[in-house]
Amino acid sequence: MGKNTHKDQKPFVAWFKDLRIEDVPLVGGKNASLGEMYRNLSPKGVSIPNGFAVTAHAYTYLLEKSKAMDRVREILSDLDTHDMDNLQERGARVRNLIRSLEFPGEVYKEIASAYAKLEEEYGKNVDVAVRSSATAEDLPDASFAGQQDTYLNIRGVEDLVDACHRCFASLFTNRAISYREDKGFDHFSIALSIAVQKMVRSDLASSGVMFSIDTESGFRDAVFITGAYGLGENVVQGAVNPDEWYVFKPTLKQGFKPIIMKKTGGKAIKMIYTTDAKQPTKNVAVPDEDRRRLVLRDDEVVELGRMACVIEDHYSAKAGYLKPMDIEWAKDGETGKLFIVQARPETVHTLKDQAVLREFHLKEKGEVVCTGQSVGELIGQGGVNVIKSAQMISRFQKGQVLVTDMTDPDWEPVMKIAGAIVTNRGGRTCHAAIVSRELGIPCIVGAGNATTRMETGQEVTVDCSQGSVGYVYAGLLPYEVKETNLENLPKTKTKIMLNLASPEQAFEKSFIPNHGVGLAREEFIINSYIKIHPLALLRYDELGDEILKRAIADMTIGYNDKSEYFVDKLAEGVGMLAAAFYPKPVIVRLSDFKTNEYANLIGGTQFEPGEENPMIGWRGASRYYAKEYKEAFGLECKAMLKIRNEMGLHNVQVMIPFCRTLDEARQVIDTMAEFGLCQGEDGFKIICMCEIPSNVILAEEFLEIFDGFSIGTNDLTQLLLGVDRDSSLVSHVYDERNPAVKKMVRQVIEIAVKKGKYIGICGQAPSDYLEFAEFVVECGIETMSLNPDTVIKTTLAVAELEKKLGI
Repeated sequence: MGKNTHKDQKPFVAWFKDLRIEDVPLVGGKNASLGEMYRNLSPKGVSIPNGFAVTAHAYTYLLEKSKAMDRVREILSDLDTHDMDNLQERGARVRNLIRSLEFPGEVYKEIASAYAKLEEEYGKNVDVAVRSSATAEDLPDASFAGQQDTYLNIRGVEDLVDACHRCFASLFTNRAISYREDKGFDHFSIALSIAVQKMVRSDLASSGVMFSIDTESGFRDAVFITGAYGLGENVVQGAVNPDEWYVFKPTLKQGFKPIIMKKTGGKAIKMIYTTDAKQPTKNVAVPDEDRRRLVLRDDEVVELGRMACVIEDHYSAKAGYLKPMDIEWAKDGETGKLFIVQARPETVHTLKDQAVLREFHLKEKGEVVCTGQSVGELIGQGGVNVIKSAQMISRFQKGQVLVTDMTDPDWEPVMKIAGAIVTNRGGRTCHAAIVSRELGIPCIVGAGNATTRMETGQEVTVDCSQGSVGYVYAGLLPYEVKETNLENLPKTKTKIMLNLASPEQAFEKSFIPNHGVGLAREEFIINSYIKIHPLALLRYDELGDEILKRAIADMTIGYNDKSEYFVDKLAEGVGMLAAAFYPKPVIVRLSDFKTNEYANLIGGTQFEPGEENPMIGWRGASRYYAKEYKEAFGLECKAMLKIRNEMGLHNVQVMIPFCRTLDEARQVIDTMAEFGLCQGEDGFKIICMCEIPSNVILAEEFLEIFDGFSIGTNDLTQLLLGVDRDSSLVSHVYDERNPAVKKMVRQVIEIAVKKGKYIGICGQAPSDYLEFAEFVVECGIETMSLNPDTVIKTTLAVAELEKKLGI
C-alpha cells in the first residue's frame, strides 16, 4: 500500500500486487480485479501489466478537503434523468465544479512517487493508461462499463495527475448519473478510484474483448473473442467491425485446439499513439490488405481462450458457482506478447433463468431495409429516429427505434427507453451490444448504412431472432413470443434429437431438451459459408476463366492451398454444431447435393454434368468413390478428421446418403479409410441413411457394413410411391403416412432392433405429423430427430403415448 500523512492513515495509492477482489470499497471493481489477477493468475500464465490504484479515499479526500460535497448535493437536488436537458445541465455543473477544485498536494505526492516506481520498472516517462474504477463497479447485476472516463498514452507526472483529476470528475458524467439512478445506487455512497497501468503497445498490433460465454445465447462452453488493429477503445466503443472467433472450452482444457469459428471483420480504422500530449491518440485508416487479414494467429487465439478459462475458473472457484467473465485483452507489438488488461463479471446471462425457454417468432416477413449483426435474439419495432450525435439525444422519444452511427456511454440515457437500436458500426462486444443485452432491447450492429437507409418517422420491425444476421423490415410486422418452462417437460425413453443445418443457431437450439443432433446437413454450410465448388478449389491453377479465378482468390485470401479453405470452413461449421451439443452425438450427413445444385456453386458449371433427372442421378454415395469426384470428397473427410483430431469433438459421427447397393457401401467406407477416416477408430461411427427401398429390402446386409440406420422418409416415400416430390401435379399422392411407407418403416426398425444396431428417423414426417411420430414410437424407434420448433409438442405427445404403452 502507499503512504500518506492524512490523520486516518487510509492510503491514497495501492499497488496491484497488494490488492484482492475483496478490496472493491477501497479501489473499485476494476482495480480489485486487476489486483486479484496480478497476485493469483500471473503464476498461471495470465499476463497483467503492472500498475497501481489511486484509491477511492483520494477522491473523497479531494471533495472533503474542499468542502464540495454539499455543493454537489445542491446541484443534483432537482435532478430529472428523464429530462435530457436537465440531466446534461446538472452533469456539466458537477463536473466543472470538481475539475475546478485544487488537487491535494498529499495525493499529488503519492501519485508522483508511484509513477516514479513504474518508471524504474519500465523506463523514463513510461506510457500509462488511466482508467476509472468506481466502488460499485463490475457487480454481477450491473456492469457500469464505460460510465466514467479513460485516458490512454499518458506520460509524465503532470499529465498523469491532470488525467486523474478529470477521472474524478467523470464520476458524474451524464451517462453515469443516469445509470446509477436506474440501478438504484446512491450518488454519494459511491466513490471513484483510478487504475494507472502500464500501456500495452497494442497500437502496434491488436486488441479486443472476449467473453467466457456466448454473448447472444448464453451458451457457457465457448469463449467468444473479438479483435481489431490498434488500441482497444475502438472495439469497446463499436467504432470498428472486429474479427471474431469462438473457442470451445471443454476440449481446449483437454489439450486440443478447438477454434470452431473464425470471421474476418471490416476493421476500417485503428487507434494509435501520437506525440501530442493534449491528444495522445488518434484514429488512422487500415490498409485494405490488412483489413482482409485476421489480426491474430490460431495459436494466439487458443492462448487467449486458455487465459479466459483460467480467469473464469478462478473467479468461479471464489464465488462457489460458475461466473462467466467479460475480459479485455491486448497484444504488444514490440514483444508479441498477449496481455489481459481488465476482467469483470458478465452481467446478462449470469442472471438469466435457464429453466425458461423464451422464443421470438416473426409471423410474416416484409421488405428488408438493411441487415447487420443481431444482438439479443429478440424482436422490437417502432418509429425510427435517426440521430447523428449524442448532443441531439434530447429529441428522442420513448419506444422509438434508435438509428445512429455508433454509441458510447453518452447515449445510455436514451438507449434505455428505445424500442430497438440499429448502428452502422460495431461488433457483438461493442458498447451498443453490451448495453442492449443488459437492457433486454433488440439491437443490430455493423449494419453499414442504416442511417441512410432509414428516415426519421419510418415504421420498422427489428428482428434478431433468426441467428447471427439481424434484419430490419419495413412496417410493423406481427410476431409472437413463446415461453416454455423446461423443468416441467417430461422425460421420454425415445431419444429426441434435432435436425439442424445452420451453425449460427446451434448454441441457441442447444437449450431445447435433446439427446443430440440426428441430422446435421452439410449442404447449408457449403452453400452459405464456402460457396465454391470443391473441384474449383482443388484445380484452381488450371481454371481458364480469369474472372472466376479472381472471385475465388478474393474469397480465399490467406490460403495458398485453396482447398484448405473448403476444409477449414466446413470444419468450423460442423464444429459449431458439434460443440453446441457436446458430448451428445451429432450425426453429420455428408454432402447430398444433386448435380444441378453443385453446378450452382461458384465454378460448379465447369465440373458438373447435365442430368435429365438429378433427383435419382449422380448424388450421395455414388459420387464419393467416383474418380471424377473422389478428390473433392477427400476434403470432406479431411474436415471430419480436423473436427475430431484437432478440435477434439469425438461426438461427431457421419451419415452416408443415397447409398444404393452393398458394393457401393463398401466402396464408400474404403474410400473414407483411404483419406484417414476409419470406421471404429476412437469410437467413430458411420451411419447409413435408409431412404431407398433397397436399404430396407437388404437391411440385414447393410447393417453388417454400417453402424446403424437413420430413416429418411422424404426420399423413401418418393421412391416407394414413384412420385416426384418436387412436382405439384402429383403432390396429392405424396404422403409419408401411406401404408406402403409405414410397412417399410416398421420392417427396418424391427430388423435393426433385432440386430442391436442404431435405428433413428430424421425425415420430415415426425415433425409434420404427430401420428407418424407416435407410429415410430410404437415400432420401437431408438431416436427421433425433429425440427427444433416441433420438439416441445412432440415430446409431450411421445411421453403420453409411452405412458399408455407402459414403455
